[in-house]
Amino acid sequence: MAAPTPTGQPTPTKDHGRAGRDLKAAVGSAVVLLGSIAASLLFFKAAFMVIVAAAVCVAVWELGRGFAVKGIDLPEEPLMVGGVSMVVVAYLFGSDALVTATAVTGLVTMLWLLRRGIEGYVQNATASLFTLVYVPFLGSFVALLLAEGGLDGSGLDDDGVRGIIVFILVTIASDIGGYVAGVLFGKHPMAPVISPKKSWEGFAGSLVFTVAGGIGLVVWLLEGDWWVGVALGLIAVVMATLGDLCESVIKRDLGIKDMSQVIPGHGGLMDRLDSLLATIAPIWLLLHHLVFAS
Repeated sequence: MAAPTPTGQPTPTKDHGRAGRDLKAAVGSAVVLLGSIAASLLFFKAAFMVIVAAAVCVAVWELGRGFAVKGIDLPEEPLMVGGVSMVVVAYLFGSDALVTATAVTGLVTMLWLLRRGIEGYVQNATASLFTLVYVPFLGSFVALLLAEGGLDGSGLDDDGVRGIIVFILVTIASDIGGYVAGVLFGKHPMAPVISPKKSWEGFAGSLVFTVAGGIGLVVWLLEGDWWVGVALGLIAVVMATLGDLCESVIKRDLGIKDMSQVIPGHGGLMDRLDSLLATIAPIWLLLHHLVFAS
């Protein structure tokens, strides 16, 4: 089903075959996004936090837009302000401060909703807390990972920068492996009701690409043990797949195809963040204890 326009009519979409997307536009958008990320990490890594904070705000807006289809009115202001604060707090003060900032943001958001009265309070508050955990809280683990190298470093000599590069590349490896294997060999749907284009052959491709990428990145870039790379790859492919499926369930429940059209060839930002949000917390935990603490 196509995403609804403001007038309520579906937006016409092109059929891009088994790829499911406009490949030329998708590649162009990916190059621009990855270039911006690389520049911020290599020259002034604190600037990367600006990108993360902006992504949190856009993702909250997209979820609010999607929930509105079902009559759910998400309070975007406290979620955006609180979400940005959570990212900054996580980067500056660590995981304990993130937990506190998350709790405060949740309470402030529920108090914010009291101004609207009783009608729809439980529905809107539940959606708000779901959004809070799904986007700003999970997204803040990116800040925790970046902070592994300290607050003032930059470039490939910084542990946090290298950790972010590993996190992004291993998740991309899962996406590319699944895309290539799915297009070339996909015949057996993994979850036909939820995501008809996702196949077991695609999952196998993701597994091979991600484990191989995990081993190479951990050994060569992080100077860690090869078995940590295997664990990283396995965690990434499972969590990325689950993240993609969960995002598909959300969109199908809301009756929309894409969260928005802010990224040409990809749809909405949440359509690209689903795998990244699902993988970041376990990847941070693994690298924090098995690589950076050693």
